Amino acid sequence: MSQYFQAGDLVLWNPSNRVAEWFACTSEALAELVDVPTGIGPMRADDYEIDLDVFVSFVDALVAQYLSSSHAILRSLLEGFTATALVMVDRAGRNVPSLQAAATLDPRDVAVGPGGIRPLGDPARLYELASKHAAAMPR
Repeated sequence: MSQYFQAGDLVLWNPSNRVAEWFACTSEALAELVDVPTGIGPMRADDYEIDLDVFVSFVDALVAQYLSSSHAILRSLLEGFTATALVMVDRAGRNVPSLQAAATLDPRDVAVGPGGIRPLGDPARLYELASKHAAAMPR
């Protein structure tokens, strides 16, 4: 069995039931942390309807959080979900503005090492992971 994440007739992803449930539940937890709604509607008849405008804003907030953090653990926690969501945004023909903007350090997530503040998140790393995820994400 599987479930669809779609926007109208456009299927963005068709994962197994368990993976779909984890993705939807994780989106709600992350939405609380970035204070932006997910754009993912409740599951109905094996479908999650996505409001693309809201979803892109949600993914943009996650990407901005990832890129502005020097905390390796925070970025690691965000990476898998965010890369998966980026594939869905790309399949919808949309862009995430934060990937093109200059990131500035978020003072809530600072990690300091012997050489000072650690580097911020790397957009190239997100692109690479999203590319790997895309190959494993059936439609």
